[in-house]
Amino acid sequence: MRAQGGALALVAALAAGCADTAGDAPVDPAPARPAEEYLGVETRLLDDDLVTFRVAMAGKAPADALRAYTDCAAARYALIRGYGFARHVRTNLDREGGTTTADAVYTISAALPRGVHPLDAATVAGACDDRGIPTV
Repeated sequence: MRAQGGALALVAALAAGCADTAGDAPVDPAPARPAEEYLGVETRLLDDDLVTFRVAMAGKAPADALRAYTDCAAARYALIRGYGFARHVRTNLDREGGTTTADAVYTISAALPRGVHPLDAATVAGACDDRGIPTV
C-alpha cells in the first residue's frame, strides 16, 4: 500500500507541474526551453527488465533536462514493451563539443517496482507528449 501511495504522489506532482530534482527523484518533464534541441535516443536492452538509454541534446543542456529526456524515453519504452512502470537506476552525464549526453539505466516492470522513485509509464509519457519532449 505504501508503494501505491508513492505512485499517487508522483501522479499528483506531475499533474501539478512540480519538479523534484533532488538526488534520484524523477524529474517532472518541464516545458522545453526554446534553445534546447533533442538529438535522439539510443536504446539497448541489457536484460529482460533492464534497459539503458543514451540521449543527446545540443549545447550545454542542464542535468534536469537530460533527466526528463531519459525519463520520457524510459516511460515510452516501458509502454511499448507492455509494461506499466519504470524505475531510474543511474545516469552518467558527459559534455563534448557542442553536445551533452546522458547514459541512463532503468528497470521496467508490469507491477509497481520496489525502490525509490518509480515512474508510472502512462502518466509520464503523457506529460512528455504534452510538453514536446521526444520519446523512443
